[in-house]
Amino acid sequence: MENIFSGLGIDDSVFELGEEVLERIRPRFNEIDKVSEYNQAKVLLAMQKNQVSATCFAGTTGYGYDDIGRDTLERVYADIFHTEAALVRPQITCGTHALATALSANLLPGDELLSPVGRPYDTLEEVIGIRESKCSLKEYGVSYREVELTEDGGFDFDGIKAAINKKTKLVTIQRSKGYKTRPTFSVEQIGTLISFVKSIKPDIICMVDNCYGEFVEKIEPSDVGADMTVGSLIKNPGGGLAPIGGYIVGKAECIERCAYRLSAPGLGQEVGANLGVMTSLYEGLFLAPTVVASALKGAIFAANIYEGLGFKVIPDSKESRHDIIQAVELGSPERMKAFCHGIQAAAPVDSFAIPEPWPMPGYDNDVIMAAGAFIQGSSIELSADGPIREPYAVYFQGGLTWAHAKLGILMSLQKLKDANLI
Repeated sequence: MENIFSGLGIDDSVFELGEEVLERIRPRFNEIDKVSEYNQAKVLLAMQKNQVSATCFAGTTGYGYDDIGRDTLERVYADIFHTEAALVRPQITCGTHALATALSANLLPGDELLSPVGRPYDTLEEVIGIRESKCSLKEYGVSYREVELTEDGGFDFDGIKAAINKKTKLVTIQRSKGYKTRPTFSVEQIGTLISFVKSIKPDIICMVDNCYGEFVEKIEPSDVGADMTVGSLIKNPGGGLAPIGGYIVGKAECIERCAYRLSAPGLGQEVGANLGVMTSLYEGLFLAPTVVASALKGAIFAANIYEGLGFKVIPDSKESRHDIIQAVELGSPERMKAFCHGIQAAAPVDSFAIPEPWPMPGYDNDVIMAAGAFIQGSSIELSADGPIREPYAVYFQGGLTWAHAKLGILMSLQKLKDANLI
């Protein structure tokens, strides 16, 4: 094993450190595998109940009327998430697009949007209008408030209660940390927050940004009261095979509005050809619980490696996991670049490229991104990224297999060592 890793550029000291850490954390892998097995059965049951057949994989074009594969897949998603309806479409380009669709479909001029978990992910700032942008919610007369988390990363219940008013129509809850170093919320915590919000104003729509969280636990936000749960197919639920797409699951009324916003009023879910990607969407969903388990193992391995070297990691090496992201505060742009260079060097695609920070669309800072992926931007595949700003944290996620996730982390450490940055 040392010889093959040496051929990849990892020296004996880095390899041996990895083996020492791995020996300590193997018992945690057993718990991850149990959750994966549960979720695998849940996905299988939904597919069998809805009689998925080879006919579902046929491609459609044009309007996509009577697309059996598309309609069946949406019923499968609704059953997995225990919701009334689902919208699962390749026409949804990314997670931000899915969230923008859900928000703009269910908020009207004069309504107010509330984020009780602080500032949302960077790309939503222009969607909302926190940063000025054409076609933002703000431009269409939707106001916005946010309530910061407490110092320990908890919910400010008094502040949330004070922020809710007669205009408050929708509450958006971001499960994952985004480019922040706060904790990721468990499904149980999200359920507590939803119950609190609805105790104040029962008709508030509660939407959860579920990106990076699917299949990490046995239950999803839709199981604890979320009216809409939203995510991207090139993250967890696509299993690394989905080439594009997003999903919105929830109450039938909310999903119907989302479908009208995605296509056109009066057309809704009746149109939208699948363009031949159904096999990938179904097979990716089937594999997703196992792929997510591999990514979780990689995140725990990364936390233990870097915490042992004295870096702050979020979550820490012993905390329970509620998404696949591992943040590591590296303390300098140079370390961020070296870390991302290592992840890129471990990739099966474009391993020869050297990541550099650049002004990505939708972000307020230059962002560095390492992602030698089969699907462009697929962050369920081995990847790492982060904005070039203090505390210079890099966000590692993904790995279609545990072995690849392990290799990526060791390579990131090797590049830091080679650059004399550790």
